[in-house]
Amino acid sequence: MKAVAVKRRPFGYRWIGVILERKGMIMNHKQLYRLFTDEKLGVRRRRGRKRAHGSRTPMPEALRPDERWSLDFLSDTFGASLQFRILAVNDDCCRKNLYLMADTSISGARVARELDA
Repeated sequence: MKAVAVKRRPFGYRWIGVILERKGMIMNHKQLYRLFTDEKLGVRRRRGRKRAHGSRTPMPEALRPDERWSLDFLSDTFGASLQFRILAVNDDCCRKNLYLMADTSISGARVARELDA
């Protein structure tokens, strides 16, 4: 078992058990796990994703109209089958709705084209 584990390092004890069964050495999975841990052949677990430390600075408030806009997508259905989506563009300062676009599908290229217009 140790020779198989050294040769195929990233494998855990279950895969080593399968390889040993193919070679004709049938072993109980509990016994295999006990031997695997006694020989310290365990595979190190991967660590989680690193996240940024510290606090985020809050977004400054918009003081004048047309200083910052917000985009929002809304969706609903006609009856039980046809879905439609609405793109809403809002001004953050005065909370005025600047633009509404409704369609069954809104692509990214269309959003860019509408924002340029």
